[in-house]
Amino acid sequence: MLGLVLSYEDGVIETRDIPLPFDVGRATHCGVCLRAWRVARRHARFYESGPGVMVEDFGSLCGTQINGRRITQYGPLCEGDEILVGPCLIRVTRVPNSCVVSPSGGGGQDTDGRSAVRMPGAAQSGRQSDQAPTSRYAGDNASAVPNVDAVTEPEVSSRPVEVGLRDRLRHRRRLHGALLEALDLRRRDIAALSDEALREQAREALAAILASDTELPKSMDQTELLSEVLDEAVGLGPLEPLLADPGISEIMVNRHDEIFVERAGALVRHDSGFSSEQAVLGVIERIVSPLGRRIDESSPMVDARLRDGSRVNAVIPPVALRGASLTIRKFPQHRPRMADLVALGSLDVSMQRFLEVCVARRKNILVSGGTGSGKTTLLNVLSNAIPVGERIVTIEDAAELRLNHAHLVSMESRPANLEGSGRIEIRDLVRNALRMRPDRIVIGECRGAEAFDMLAAMNTGHEGSLTTLHANSPRDALSRLETMILMAGMDLPLAAVREHVAASIDLIVQQARFPDGHRAITSIVEVTGIESGRIQLQELFRLEPGEPRVFAGCGMLPDFFSGHVELPCELDLEVFRQRHPARCKDVPVVQVHTP
Repeated sequence: MLGLVLSYEDGVIETRDIPLPFDVGRATHCGVCLRAWRVARRHARFYESGPGVMVEDFGSLCGTQINGRRITQYGPLCEGDEILVGPCLIRVTRVPNSCVVSPSGGGGQDTDGRSAVRMPGAAQSGRQSDQAPTSRYAGDNASAVPNVDAVTEPEVSSRPVEVGLRDRLRHRRRLHGALLEALDLRRRDIAALSDEALREQAREALAAILASDTELPKSMDQTELLSEVLDEAVGLGPLEPLLADPGISEIMVNRHDEIFVERAGALVRHDSGFSSEQAVLGVIERIVSPLGRRIDESSPMVDARLRDGSRVNAVIPPVALRGASLTIRKFPQHRPRMADLVALGSLDVSMQRFLEVCVARRKNILVSGGTGSGKTTLLNVLSNAIPVGERIVTIEDAAELRLNHAHLVSMESRPANLEGSGRIEIRDLVRNALRMRPDRIVIGECRGAEAFDMLAAMNTGHEGSLTTLHANSPRDALSRLETMILMAGMDLPLAAVREHVAASIDLIVQQARFPDGHRAITSIVEVTGIESGRIQLQELFRLEPGEPRVFAGCGMLPDFFSGHVELPCELDLEVFRQRHPARCKDVPVVQVHTP
């Protein structure tokens, strides 16, 4: 009989003695039956081999982890080993007397002096390998059969941190379950309590639980543990301190025990995590519910925002294979202005003066770039140059823009409800905006058929509109616009589409994010018309590569400031010829460039 303690994500703990051999999986005949999407029908097998108990994974999608490492085969088991299968943490409390091995012995040996570990090939043939490694992990030795899963595991130097985090998460999971039982939320009217009152009641109950708890190690800080469990029960869990840290610009939860953050443009792993998968799902629900959004198996993806305007994207199973995933793009407390971007080296003074004049003179501007390149930030900054007396209507999928303007109307699209109706597309909002007497229409991002309506508005009396688009270059941005217009279902020839684009867009501003985290405008391009069926572009400013990077004017005067149109007094010909080094000053990039 193998003695096990099964700890589930919902706080339930079960003690069992199970005869060997047995399987773990979703099937009803398995000795340990776990009904969860992350568990295969036959997930893993426990069996005796020589003097030890072995564990073999059947090649499941989410895998089997023992003591923090994914395995294909492991053994012999020792008391205290922890096996993670889907939502269940299995801890070995007793092994059969005939299978007792010393934990310090590395791997057990049989009477012939051979290792008790069998290789995957040997497991299929029913024979033990005479040259098996001494490690209990199959595939640890260089002479062993390669283990593909082991390649992606953390380095040995990081394992003590992983073990400490796993132990901490186990205690948090246990205390969280005890807190929910103590509060008995089913018998409380949660709606009648304020957030502060509920948090205070939870704090008092958790303090009483910690005072009588005997399982916590003395080295663990109980004050910090109380704060972590409390945040997870009534707040946003380990995200609370990350959201409060001004040096962090983005938070990425890959799974409940794996969190990465972006700090100063670099991605680093954070030494914290959620206690369980259920805790992540609870936090996602707390974020999306007040906004009228929903997330479940029928709608496993959602875009939302926090109270401070930070953008949130969540994905849950069955779409997310490793568990619920959460990405938060923090909104900066400091609203950047054009001078801040110049100080950070995102553009130079010549480009600043030119863009401000173009916005004031009602030129239609398209900001393109990759994900996280600072498109929304630049859109916010450009809006500051719109004259005070004009009426602005903003349209977004999830509200992110924060325009400093007195005469502003903001609209947001809406997903379908539980019945599958009530969906409001960005295209519907663009059409409605035309009836709201706007001077400027600002669309957060063009993704689909709304591109046609946006260009129609730009070309029919709503000049000076702004929008963003995902593209790698100005030429790619035009190609994407053409594709999205064709997606609108308009039976138009490509030549007519290109004429429509060329007549609507005046400027394309290309943004880029470099490997060091620095974000900058790499090109400002004028759309000059169409010739031989191809849209013509004229580059006005560019960021020249090399060290140091240099912003350079291309020496070309824009067509809309040439001929009979008088050059604005704010500009002179030298603006289009100057060169400035793109040096970043000692200002944190994340304070300005995170939309």
